[in-house]
Amino acid sequence: MGSDSARFTGSIPEHYDRILGPVIFAGYAEDIARRVSAFAPARVLETAAGTGIVPLRLRDALPDGAALIAPDLNPPMLEVASQKFRPGEQVEFQPADAMQLPFEDASFDAVVCQFGVMFYPDKGKSYREVHRVLAPAGRYLFNVWDSPRYNPYAWIADKVVERFFPVDPPQFYKVPFSFHQVDPVKEGMIDAGFADIDISVVRLEREIPDIDQFARGVVHGNPLADQIRARGGEPEQVVQAVAEELRREFGSHPGRMPLQAIVYSAGKR
Repeated sequence: MGSDSARFTGSIPEHYDRILGPVIFAGYAEDIARRVSAFAPARVLETAAGTGIVPLRLRDALPDGAALIAPDLNPPMLEVASQKFRPGEQVEFQPADAMQLPFEDASFDAVVCQFGVMFYPDKGKSYREVHRVLAPAGRYLFNVWDSPRYNPYAWIADKVVERFFPVDPPQFYKVPFSFHQVDPVKEGMIDAGFADIDISVVRLEREIPDIDQFARGVVHGNPLADQIRARGGEPEQVVQAVAEELRREFGSHPGRMPLQAIVYSAGKR
């Protein structure tokens, strides 16, 4: 992936995992792990595994003896993920590109991806790669963010950034919330050979224990801070402005905000 929106390096993994993980990602990780475990797969691949938020839930939800391989494009994310598991657990982390999965045909009973597909430059190719590595009757489950309309924290962050940079604003928050139209996703999966496609909208309401910390994660837990610096800006000023808007919108001590994602489940013919 050539876009800087997909580079989660430096201090990003720590902010992503510690601050954003519990608020934004944990609830959806529990949801998708539950969905995968219902198929009782013995061999599972989780692409875009990040800091191990989904693999941790899969470890607890999958049948005893199930093997889990969890690649990601960014080795620094996997370094955080690997620290969550004990030696000898049947979880394997390795760097890999979802456009070119380094696995044999029909290697897995299920493939999972949480909030990664939006970053793939060739989504059709990613679907075909998943279809290739799935065994017959295997399942592909992934989720994507719904529109910023239903995820207002992202809309707030994007608008704050545009205030600081009215010309050439950082584009990070355009990417993860750009893939919410259902029909193109469904058609791409059908073209790749998938069938029995099930689509669910999952809405959560999450507590924000510390608005200031969450604002820090919103800026520093992804490539946005680097995009701000590249334009001569100061990320801490953006953090403060985001915190003010989040507090105004969601309250504090604690704040509460809605999230909404779309979950796809499809079978290999």
